[in-house]
Formats: sequence, structure tokens, C-alpha cells
Amino acid sequence: MPKNSKVTQREHSSEHVTESVADLLALEEPVDYKQSILNMAGETGGKQKAADEELGAEDRPAWNSKLQYILAQIGFSVGLGNIWRFPYLCQKNGGGAYLVPYLVLLIIIGIPLFFLELAVGQRIRRGSIGVWHYVCPRLGGIGFSSCIVCLFVGLYYNVIIGWSIFYFFKSFQYPLPWSECPVIRNGTVAVVEAECEKSSATTYFWYREALDISNSISESGGLNWKMTLCLLVAWSIVGMAVVKGIQSSGKVMYFSSLFPYVVLACFLVRGLLLRGAVDGILHMFTPKLDKMLDPQVWREAATQVFFALGLGFGGVIAFSSYNKPDNNCHFDAALVSFINFFTSVLATLVVFAVLGFKANIMNEKCVVENAEKILGYLHTNVLSRDLIPPHVNFSHLTAKDYTEMYKVIRAVKEDHFASLGLDPCLLEDELDKSVQGTGLAFIAFTEAMTHFPASPFWSVMFFLMLINLGLGSMIGTMAGITTPIIDTFKVPKEMFTVGCCVFAFFVGLLFVQRSGNYFVTMFDDYSATLPLTVIVILENIAVAWIYGTKKFMQELTEMLGFRPYRFYFYMWKFVSPLCMAVLTTASIIQLGVTPPGYSAWIKEEAAERYLYFPTWAMALLITLIVVATLPIPVVFILRHFHLLSDGSNTLSVSYKKGRMMKDISNLEENDETRFILSKVPSEAPSPMPTHRSYLGPGSTSPLETGGNPNGRYGSSYLLAGTPESEL
Repeated sequence: MPKNSKVTQREHSSEHVTESVADLLALEEPVDYKQSILNMAGETGGKQKAADEELGAEDRPAWNSKLQYILAQIGFSVGLGNIWRFPYLCQKNGGGAYLVPYLVLLIIIGIPLFFLELAVGQRIRRGSIGVWHYVCPRLGGIGFSSCIVCLFVGLYYNVIIGWSIFYFFKSFQYPLPWSECPVIRNGTVAVVEAECEKSSATTYFWYREALDISNSISESGGLNWKMTLCLLVAWSIVGMAVVKGIQSSGKVMYFSSLFPYVVLACFLVRGLLLRGAVDGILHMFTPKLDKMLDPQVWREAATQVFFALGLGFGGVIAFSSYNKPDNNCHFDAALVSFINFFTSVLATLVVFAVLGFKANIMNEKCVVENAEKILGYLHTNVLSRDLIPPHVNFSHLTAKDYTEMYKVIRAVKEDHFASLGLDPCLLEDELDKSVQGTGLAFIAFTEAMTHFPASPFWSVMFFLMLINLGLGSMIGTMAGITTPIIDTFKVPKEMFTVGCCVFAFFVGLLFVQRSGNYFVTMFDDYSATLPLTVIVILENIAVAWIYGTKKFMQELTEMLGFRPYRFYFYMWKFVSPLCMAVLTTASIIQLGVTPPGYSAWIKEEAAERYLYFPTWAMALLITLIVVATLPIPVVFILRHFHLLSDGSNTLSVSYKKGRMMKDISNLEENDETRFILSKVPSEAPSPMPTHRSYLGPGSTSPLETGGNPNGRYGSSYLLAGTPESEL
């Protein structure tokens, strides 16, 4: 080294110092320090030790076992959507035919991108902000957008857990409170509640007793105090589960991830024993092939894949960042994706078995009511008894006998048939009645459970399952918020986590107004979907096209110990970005062609009516979408014009004076290059992107010197034992 080098001048000191790379190498031979494999750390506002990054990586919490980690990923990916959204989409989009686009998109988009998120999280061992800043600083806004989307989803998702808590406590009574319509007594006169009589007992309980819903989103109606208390309980449970990070949430996952499968198995066995269960399952698996060519079906299938696997939220990256660097995330991606799909199919079997039972009950009720009408017409001579087939017995009237009688009457009384008000009472019509989202769980399924023997037991089990499914997803959602913020800004974990829960509770009061359900629809159907699609496609582009697919595959090979299938290369590079671009375009066109709206419950009509969002609500919706995606262009512009540092101008190297110099002071000039680069000049490593501010946590050095009792020069020149170009 030159005699006037700062390193040489201080070789007799043993203090631990941090030098900027620019100062350290100012008088050295010209070496591109941005491409060297030094352990470097950024300084902001004063000198800090470069050891912080490495010590942070070594002290980073880790999962107690592989099982705990897998259960955490399953708990996050398997959520409430698997129980009600997937079955609804199957029912709406052609039964078994819907499984084809879903499986295709799961294979070409879902699994590759899920593997990608697992890999970058495990490799870099940071939350979403740190990961995407590391991969491409100009696209560092992806991590901030992920946090915002997680916040949006967490705000309304915990409200749904609050609804489940309300129903859970209401289930401890017999008969169940939603099994019958309430009776209003006025002196000696007892009258059934008109709103309930026009709809049904379960529908009335959901809209009036639980939500006390207003007629539109413009009618606030004030807070629903029952749901406010339930929301408080929900956030308290979530806060206690995540306050200690994975140390607390990891233990919760053993129950919250496994218990739902016990309940689903019990419901499946019970459902298959119900009369009419086979009808429901056959209806599910009977494909309507024309639906397979509908672009809308493919768009909805892709959206379901994103939500089902938790892509773009940051929770997958956060959980994976607590893994050991050599964990087989390739196997994890396939395993969790399979379990997620299996759970969706299992839940759909349960739902359709129970709905088949409910459809038979409702069909029998329809037959009885219409048979009474026919008997009335026979007594008043409106209909002739000659129209009734001789084998029909009104005391034991079957659905088949009624259908035959209905066809005869319709054929003979063709001109006046409509005035009779007879219904066809077809089982297929009952099975085709699709109930969307929360309505499937809180209306259709609850109504079916009222006909179960020991109905309170099954109701308690069902809603306890929903609470646990929601809790697992909320833990992952909160990790998508807290992990990147704590990693990036070094805020106290417990204080920040509690602050997030308190803040989210107060903002969440928006969703427990009487009009709150309409805001849930806005956030669930619109505000998160488009930003999430943009985030996922940019994640893919950042790794596949900016960082480089070949480079990424090579680093995966070094990390895993084997080369992943070539299939992933083509999916990341070409197929997945193209499919997601088409999906994003379709989503934007859909918003333009079909104005966003919601299903409002009109009290006077006791029926749902589809309403468009008013102007102020549309402005709020657009604002939410802009806020969620705004960090991406803002960070890009700031870093493109060097208004925001990416860390490359404030790099520093920390070393211990004296001892290190004693070991390297005799190096020749050629050896100096080899020492810094860990290779001889002719074997210089492939250059790393010039924006790297650190190699990534968890990287270790194979260099050991006898003079250093710790086997390292403190946090000094750490030579790369990890791949040359680290992710």
C-alpha cells in the first residue's frame, strides 16, 4: 500500500473506526469499490459502524423450526377467501370449469412469483422495503406500496374477524338467534317483523341485528356499538399475537393454522352425511365449458391467485426473511401452493355439500307452499281436479310429483298461468343462487346450520374457524407492515406494533358505521386489487429484467445447492410479466367500462339493490388507489435525478486499526487487489450493480487469520464466502 494511505498511517492503533470508502481509497490504486465484495454500510447523519448490518443479520430472529415457518406461510396464504370467495367464484364461473383457468394461472403466475418472493426474502433477509431497495433502488417504492396495501387490507380484514367474533358469541344459545324471525307484540297482536318476513331470518339477522345497515353509503347512520366492541377485541387479539414478532406469532400459528383443517374435516364428514349433499357436489363439478373462454373468468381467477398466495403484500417476504440462508424455499413454494389449492377445493366441497343440503330443504319448502296454493285453487274450482295426475298424493308430495303436476297445469292453463303465481321449484335454481363473499358465510351457511342437529355446536366451530383463519392472515399482513419498517428505520418493535394496532383500530371505525359494509366492499373489491397487480408485475420486472434472470438463477443455485427448474426462468422472464400486463390492462378497462358500485340493502324493500358509488366515494376510491401506488413513481423520480441517495455515495468500511494492518501491511500491490476483491486481478468477480449499499445480511467470510481471536477483523474487510454477486 502507498505510504501516505490512511490505512498505513494508522496501522499501529487498535481503535475501531469507520472510514468512508471514498476517503479510504482516495490515494490507492484505482479500484471500483462499488464492484468489490467488501462489507459496506451506509452512513446517514454521522458515522456508524459497518458492523451494524452484519450484527443485525446475525441477531435477526429466526423460526424455531421448519414446521413453524411452513405453518406461518400456510396461515398467511390460507384465509377467509379460501372459505367463501373461492367457492363463490366456482359457483359463479361454471363450477368445475373454473378450476381450469385457476390451475393454469396458479402454475404460470402463482407458484413462480411465490417462489420469487420466498427467494428474495430469504436471500436478503429484509422486509419488502429493504429487499426492493436492494434489488433496484429506483424501484424501491415497491416496498412502501406493499406496506400501504397491507394497511388497507388489514383495516377491513380485521373488521371481518370482528363480525366472526360477534357471531361466535351469539352461537352459545339454542335455538340460534338467526333461526327464526323476531315477533313484534302490540298488545294481544303478534306480528312478524316485516323486513324479516319479506327476506329470511338469517338475512334479517345479518343486515339488521349484526350490521344494522343503512340504505346507502351516503347514509352514515353513526357507529354500531356492538361491532365497535368486536373490532376492539379483534385488534387486541392481533396485537397480542404480533407484539413480540415471530417469537409470539410463531407459537400462535400452531393452533391458528391447524385448527381450521380439523373443523373443515369435521364439516366435510358431517356434510357428506346430509341429505342432498351429493346434489351440491355434483353441481359444483359439472362444468359449464362456455365459461372457460370468458375473459372475465380468467381475470377473476388471476386476482384470486394473487390474494390466495398473498403475492405483493410483503408478508411472504417478511416471513421468509427469518429463514436460514440455506433453507429449501423451492420446496416451500410448491408445498404451500399445493396446500393452499387443496384447502380451497376442500372448503368448496364442504360449502357445496352444505349448500346442497340447504337447496333440498328450500326446494321442499317451495313444493309445500305451492302445493297449498294448488289445493286452494282446487277448493275454489279455479283448477279442475282432472289436471292432477291420479298417482299424486298431497300428503306425501315429492319434488318429482310436483314438477309433473306443474307442467300439466302450465300446459293447460297457458293463457292464465302467470296469474296463478306458481313456482317451478327446481333444485338447480336453488343451487344456482350464488351468494357472494361475506353473504356466503353469514347468510347461506348460517341458514344451513340452523337445520343441523346440535346446531349451536356447529355454529361455534364454524365461526371459531373463521376467527383463526382471519388471525393467521392478519399476522402475515401485520408482518408485511412492521417488518420492513422496523428493518429500515430501526424503530422499537413492541412500541411500533402496538402503535400500528391502535392507529388501525381508530381508522377502522369507518367500517363499523351502519354504512361500514359498503366501505368494506370498496376496499376489498377495488382499492387493493389494482395496486396489488401493479406491485406484483413490478416485482417480477425488477428481478427478471433489471437484476437479471440468469444472475438470479445462478444465485439461487448457490443458495439452494441445486439449480431450480428451467421452467422458472421462462415464467419469470416472459410468461408471467406478459400475463400480468394483460391482467392489469383488463382491470383498468373493466373499471372504465363498468363504473364501480356495491350491493346496498334497502330496508323498505327487504332486498339488495346494486348502486353506483357517488362522486365523493369515487374520489375517495381513486385517492386510495393513487396513494397505494404513489411511492413507486416518487421514489423512482427522486433517485433518477439524485434527489434521494441510494446509499452508494455514503458507503463506509469499518476496520480495526493496527492488527489488521499488521496482517496486510506486507502485501504487494497485486496482492492488495486480490485481498480486496478476494481474487487475483485476472479472476475479478462479476461486477455487482453500483447501487448496492450492502451485500445483504447473513453473508459470511471464509477469511480467518490467526491473529484475530474472533476469526474476523471485527467488522472489517469481510471477504465474500457467499456468491460473487449477492442478492
